[in-house]
Amino acid sequence: MKTLKQRLKSGLDNFYLLQGEDSYLYDRALSMIKKACNISFPDFNYQVFDDENFSANALRASLESMPFSDEKRLTVVKNVEKLSENDKKIITSYCENPLSSSVLVVCDYANKFDFLKPYSQFVDCKRFDYPLAKAIIVNDFAKYNKKISEEAITALYDSCNGYLSKISLEIQKISAYLGDEEFVTKQVVDNLTSKDSEYMVFELTESLGAKKTSRAIELLNLMLKQQGLLALITNHFRRLFFISISDQDNKTLANLLGVKEYAVTKMRTQVKNFSKVQLKKIYSLLEEVDYMIKSGAMLQDTALNYLVFSILNI
Repeated sequence: MKTLKQRLKSGLDNFYLLQGEDSYLYDRALSMIKKACNISFPDFNYQVFDDENFSANALRASLESMPFSDEKRLTVVKNVEKLSENDKKIITSYCENPLSSSVLVVCDYANKFDFLKPYSQFVDCKRFDYPLAKAIIVNDFAKYNKKISEEAITALYDSCNGYLSKISLEIQKISAYLGDEEFVTKQVVDNLTSKDSEYMVFELTESLGAKKTSRAIELLNLMLKQQGLLALITNHFRRLFFISISDQDNKTLANLLGVKEYAVTKMRTQVKNFSKVQLKKIYSLLEEVDYMIKSGAMLQDTALNYLVFSILNI
């Protein structure tokens, strides 16, 4: 975001390609670009396309329209996943000879617009690493006249799995709850924060490794209705197994596994709770449970309970 801010001071580009998984960063980047466009008449000079109203021809028509009583016209593409090869040709053709007064921002959650990279300013909207997120958390709480402890920051970051979109909502909720109380503690964060599903899988794994049966069952019951739960558990144990057999450093592992370096550091502590043999058995067990669910041999809730008790006894 700091890089984008500096670029905008130097002037607007015709194309901005936003990619990543944190909606908070998409909103923040779009807000900065929109402010730089200085549009006084949004009804005439601001248009948004999504999966429901998108067509390449309509997008090109918008981009080729002259602004009304403003210097710039801003066109935004959001959440578009249906994109044909012909659509790409139409858009690319415009990119090769753009209208100087038009600005296009593509919020590309599904990485469908990679073909725009040669023409665009790229804006990285991936989740921030802990140090950057920490600075934002401290700053956002300060806006509510609140201070937060280091361990509370870590708890908030972990609970939200590093998503600033979720962190921002939790900050508002915690600040409203505390009222005039100034200090945010870890206990307050633990009691009030809605846990991200990936973080709950991390907590479940922690309980399984420590053989805390009651806590593991409690966490599983809280997650049973979540979509894709088995896939989340499988991905987590796959990463643990890979870390356990690898001699790569954290940065290299993070790139290979598609996670943040901070996440690898956290997972290394969990690896210590399992032997390599145990992790291999668990991975085989996960494949077995996946087959039982898909074949109809066992209902999903029953299969997941079977999985948890089996891991506890490995």
